Formats: sequence, C-alpha cells, structure tokens
Amino acid sequence: MPPTRPAHGPRPFLALGLFLALDLLAAPLTGRAATAQDFNAEAPNAAGQRPAFQGQTRAAAIADDVGLRATVIASGLDTPWGMAHLPDGRWLVTERPGRLRLIGTDGTLSSPVAGLPAVDASGQGGLLDVAVRGDFGATRRVWWSFSEPRGEGRNSTSVATGTLSADGTAMTGVRVVFRQEPAWASTYHFGSRLVFDGTGALFVTTGDRSRPEPRQLAQDLSTHIGKVLRIDPEGGPAAGNPAIPGARPEIWSYGHRNIQAAAIGPDGALWTVEHGARGGDELNRPEAGKNYGWPVITYGQEYSGRPIGQGLTAQPGMEQPVYYWDPVIAPSGLVFYDGDMFPGWRGSALIGGLSGMALVRLELDGARVTGEARYLRDEARIRDVAVAPDGAVMILTDSDDGALIRLTPAP
Repeated sequence: MPPTRPAHGPRPFLALGLFLALDLLAAPLTGRAATAQDFNAEAPNAAGQRPAFQGQTRAAAIADDVGLRATVIASGLDTPWGMAHLPDGRWLVTERPGRLRLIGTDGTLSSPVAGLPAVDASGQGGLLDVAVRGDFGATRRVWWSFSEPRGEGRNSTSVATGTLSADGTAMTGVRVVFRQEPAWASTYHFGSRLVFDGTGALFVTTGDRSRPEPRQLAQDLSTHIGKVLRIDPEGGPAAGNPAIPGARPEIWSYGHRNIQAAAIGPDGALWTVEHGARGGDELNRPEAGKNYGWPVITYGQEYSGRPIGQGLTAQPGMEQPVYYWDPVIAPSGLVFYDGDMFPGWRGSALIGGLSGMALVRLELDGARVTGEARYLRDEARIRDVAVAPDGAVMILTDSDDGALIRLTPAP
C-alpha cells in the first residue's frame, strides 16, 4: 500500500512535537519527579462538596519508580482521536477532520482510506472512534463512530461499519448501523467510544450535546442523548438489554454527561470515564438500567462557578461514581493493563488526560480505587490509550501535529 507521506520511523519523544534523542522518564523518580505526584494538593473547583465515601476522590499517590521510554511511531497526524490494532501489527487511526489511516510498525502512514461517509468536523465533531473484532483477519470488518451531518445544522453521534479492502486503501459495503436520536444543532459532547463486550454486542457512548436544553435529555429515556447504548453490530438493539419502561431499546444506562473513555475491565464489565464540567470527571462501572445522575447530581460546577442545578452530589435512585476528579483531568481513552512489560501495572486502569496532560494510572481493588499515579505530566494532551500485544502502552496525542507513541520501560 503506497504511503502519501514518508515513514517517520520510530524515534524517541520529549514533548508537544519536539522529537529529540532523549528518553522521557516517568514520575516518581528524582528531581523533576519529586513534584510530579503533587496533583492531590491542587485546590478543587467545587470546594464545598464532599465525597460520598472514603477513597471516592484523591486516592493516595502511588509510589511508582517505573521509568518510561517514549518512542514516536508516527507523527504529523491531524487531531487523531481513536485507534485499533490489526493482526498484522498495523494500527488503524482516525483523524477528526474525517480521515482514517493505517500506520505500519515502521511508522509508514497510509493514504486516507476511501469510502467513508461525510462527517461534520466542526467543534468537537468529526471522525471519532474505531474498533475491530477478534475475527478481523477473516472478515476485515471495521466499525467507527462519527458526527454525522443530519441537515438544517443538526448532527448526531452515529456508527458505521464497512469492510476494509485487502490492500487497505478503501472501505466497501459501508452502512450506518446507529444514529443518535434526536439529532441536535450542537458541535459539542458527542461521547463516541466503541467497545465490544464478551457476547459480541457493541457498546456506544454518547454525550449530552453540551447545551442547556439537550443536557436535560440525559434523563429522558426516549432519547439517546447522555447514554451508554448497547447495540447489535449489524444494527438495532442488542439482545439482553434492560427492559426499561418507555425507554429506547438500545439504552444500557443513562444520566451521563460526555463519555470519551470506555473499556471492558478485568471483571468482564464495562467501565467508563466521563467529562465533568469544572470538576466532576467520573469513573463509572455502568450497570444495566441504572441512572448515573447527570445533570441532577454531579461533583462539578458550571464553568461560571455557579452550581449545576441545585448543586446536589447525591440523590436516591441515582448512582455514585466509583471515583471522581476535581480539578478535572479531561479524560479521553481508557484501557486496563494486562501485558508483561509493566508487571506492576497489571489490572490498573490507564486513562488519557487532555487538560490534565498526563497518562493517569488507577490501581483498583474490585470496584474501589486504591491509588493514582500520573506520567508524562505536562508533556502532551493524551486522547487515546491502548496496549500492544507485546505489552507496550500506545498513546495518541491530541494536536494538529499529533502522534502515535509507544511507551516501554526505560533502560
């Protein structure tokens, strides 16, 4: 498959597009690392709020002496958003303006894959997540989410599928298998992570579309807005969804703000991380049919500093987050580490931080967070996180000159 750009080739990475022949060491080590775990000292935005239980926020900083070597696999990506690993070692990577590319192990960047539907790439919209199943080698089927133009200035979180040609240049048999209803005139809060569960059903996360009116629809079961959805990959609701009176049959859980991080955990359940406003980023383990509270309860506040709604953090019939952040990390991308390169990280949740500009690691004991560490602090906005088959951690940086970066233990 001919590349449209020369292969950059793997090379060490320092920060924000500065590709230097140096290793980047992760905290906590000595010197710079001595201040790298001071995140619990930062003042909260919603200062008057209190957690519902011990350990729900500001878990103890993990005393981790792991050093990271960060190697750029490919750079020059225009606002990359999602990635999926293929059996031949290449990565499918989305660029938010509407391009899907293949990245080789040597950094070769393909031409944009032809045949994808149009996207509305304004604001936070565009081509978003991408996913494949374990049978990709036989089927070459791909699923992706995107902000679909729906006319009269409206758009929606939609999911399409197609078959990647043998030479990787085009998608054939493309069709849309899910459209958020109702469409809305907003360029924000599309959610949009895609996760296959153990039964083959496809979880799709959506956002509340940001504006005051659709925000309220996160509690409205007749809409797909502010929900976790579980669909048949070929279209329609998945078998085994909760039977909620008056609800759309695709709904798994509701009352969510903007979920841009989702993964299946070691327990086989779906875990998500969603954006709060000022404060209130949440780690959840969404259960079938349950209400996660937005915008009635939240550990955040408006960007103006005013309370959201009545300023409540708890209410009967609404679920508490497993964990929350205030100040926020602006989470995007989630994976549970199960590799061999970082044995001390096994079972940990790895989360990308956008405004937090860090790779966040949470240690878990069942459904409770027991510790938190942050790596690559202030080096880049991290949009997505994955684990390669050999145990390396892969990250995508959020930039108009974004990069696919491989993290391995430092010598």
